[in-house]
Amino acid sequence: MANLRGMGKKTGTSVLVTGIAGAVALAGAAQAGGFSRGTADTDILFESGKFAMRIGAAHVMPQRGYDTITSPLLGGTVNGTDGNYTDSYTVPSVAFKLQVVESVACAGTHTHSFGASATYGSQAILAGKADGTGTVSEGFTTNEFGLTCGANFDAGPGQVWLIGGVFMQDFDYAQVVEFASSASLGALANTRATLSFDDEYRLGYRVGVAYEIPEIALRGQLLYRSAVDHTPNSTQGSFATIAGAAPTFGSGTLPQSLELKLQSGVAPGTLVFGSVKWTDWSVLQTLNYTITAGPVAGPRLLEYFWKDGWTISGGVGRQFNDTVSGSLSLTWDQGVSTTEDAHTDTWTVAGGVAVAAGERGEFRFGGAVSYLTSGSVAAEAVPGSGPGNTFAYTVDNDWSYAVAGSFKVNW
Repeated sequence: MANLRGMGKKTGTSVLVTGIAGAVALAGAAQAGGFSRGTADTDILFESGKFAMRIGAAHVMPQRGYDTITSPLLGGTVNGTDGNYTDSYTVPSVAFKLQVVESVACAGTHTHSFGASATYGSQAILAGKADGTGTVSEGFTTNEFGLTCGANFDAGPGQVWLIGGVFMQDFDYAQVVEFASSASLGALANTRATLSFDDEYRLGYRVGVAYEIPEIALRGQLLYRSAVDHTPNSTQGSFATIAGAAPTFGSGTLPQSLELKLQSGVAPGTLVFGSVKWTDWSVLQTLNYTITAGPVAGPRLLEYFWKDGWTISGGVGRQFNDTVSGSLSLTWDQGVSTTEDAHTDTWTVAGGVAVAAGERGEFRFGGAVSYLTSGSVAAEAVPGSGPGNTFAYTVDNDWSYAVAGSFKVNW
């Protein structure tokens, strides 16, 4: 979130960038739909100067819990008493930009592109045992390290940018389950097991195009990010029980996305911005895995059956004085769930301020509040048969909160 001092030249004058990139964008994007968390800060390519660095993080506190749970193991439909099952998480964002030559800049970036984390209470664990195992906790994280370059050339009153680069993304997944009381499970009954995958870094790419007229803070950008297939083999996966760990292998895909971002100055010191993003969440139908040995050996799958998601955002930024800028945005994110879970529509209001620190530095602080709409999930006709969850449940309208901060320096 840089300053917008009038509509003068870009040299010596910083501009509010798309989405007021920084703390506000971090706080809002970290609450995006599906398993989305962080977005690589490639907008640093547009910063002035030979070198720029921006480092920040967002901390998100989702407040989602079961309103009701329906299971014969609980005696029918009961009110949820477990509290929130969603865990808080932190998303880092690191970006460095180097002006290689006059018309070419490159940026190195790091973030957690996807992730999820949930811890369940005794009610949900017991209800889940209808198919033999109740989930105690589940989650995954991905680290993304990217290198993106942009080349620009004059076109009319502004400049065209051609953008492209590669990134490496890993995948670290863990699920803890508790076995049901069953004679067929023998010594495993009422014990816990951990399914884990730690896949190596896999290659992806991003390409895009942008057009900007710095004098009026106008920019349009279209950016594509590729999907990444993760296929941890039997040396990277395991299913650990009290009887020992069995090698496990699996496969799954995290989605591609396409985002259009627009911004324009509309008056001295004032900028409007918006974006539309499509994410191919329908690629995440199941996570397939096979346990190679032990009493529960065989092929298994984790069901998602998601649909594609859309995220639409818009807002306004304002330069209050030579030191302080501010912004406010509203985002709608379409829920991606169909039959398996409650990733419902989300509305997010995000705001923040930027404070100049001398001639070259800037602090950014932001926050966001998300309204999670209600939803319901039906049970499978026969436990373990899919589609549907192991037990039926409802979630009420809930909230999520985020705070973020970052520091930028350029010269």
